Amino acid sequence: MTTKFERQGTILRLVQQQPLSTQAEVAEALKANGIDAVQATVSRDITQLGLVKVRNEAGRLVYALPGAADLRRLDELTTALRRFMGETAPSGTILVVKTPRGFAAALADAIDAAALPEVAGTIAGDNTVFVACAEGTSPVELDHLLRSHL
Repeated sequence: MTTKFERQGTILRLVQQQPLSTQAEVAEALKANGIDAVQATVSRDITQLGLVKVRNEAGRLVYALPGAADLRRLDELTTALRRFMGETAPSGTILVVKTPRGFAAALADAIDAAALPEVAGTIAGDNTVFVACAEGTSPVELDHLLRSHL
């Protein structure tokens, strides 16, 4: 049986060697390397490793190792989400996020600065942030992604 350390090390090697865009593709690549892992495990590994999605030369979003600037932005996003994110509600292609009064702009700024490929943009009121989902991302998926940073 493969340890978590070995599996995550293999994931890091794989994302550097080949374009992997989805958790399913990562799981398939692991399987091709003799490691069986379910999608939920791969999802946790990707989050724990801090992998980010970037556009490759072909314009395709693929997993990549985070750079120092990426880590700082994600750290700031995590801090803002922990401080300000309240109840959420999906609506069409928008995720509505409640915050304490006066903190919506700070949370929207952190979400925008994180440059997540799943986010098209934000609009902030006083205690509400509208987060527009990028093409191919549902508000429910975005909610799970943001909560994975908590």
